[in-house]
Amino acid sequence: MVLDYKLYLERAHNELKLSRIIFKLSNENKIQLDIFKISKPETYYSSVISHSYFCIFYSAKAYLAKKGIITKAPEEHKKTFEEFKKFVDKGEIDVELLKIYQKILIRADTLLGIFSEEKSKRGRFTYKKLAQANYEPAKESIERAKTFFKHIYNLAS
Repeated sequence: MVLDYKLYLERAHNELKLSRIIFKLSNENKIQLDIFKISKPETYYSSVISHSYFCIFYSAKAYLAKKGIITKAPEEHKKTFEEFKKFVDKGEIDVELLKIYQKILIRADTLLGIFSEEKSKRGRFTYKKLAQANYEPAKESIERAKTFFKHIYNLAS
């Protein structure tokens, strides 16, 4: 189990770093042009939100693995969230971390279309918006992922 939780923490940290890299790439046209030869500036804020979510997801999996709980498909994301919530309900984890997890889960689900039937009910971040409109949610997602990762890292280590 020790190996599992360390691998999950490493994966979570990689997802956080990648979300920050993509955010920086989205904000710096010079990098896009000089390094990647993208002639027209583009943004990738939806990917920032997705990778921020995966940081939180793998952080939660790390905490669960440290406690001897492994979640697997089918419905691995749902099971992970539900198992994590049990530790919040017991008072072992601060409810604010659950709120962070829940909010970014909804945001990522909407962007990724994981629950496509529900997409129309959630009007905040839809496929119809321009990618640039997701700047603030992407920035917020990174901050939440950093907070979540930091707290879970301290709890799991």
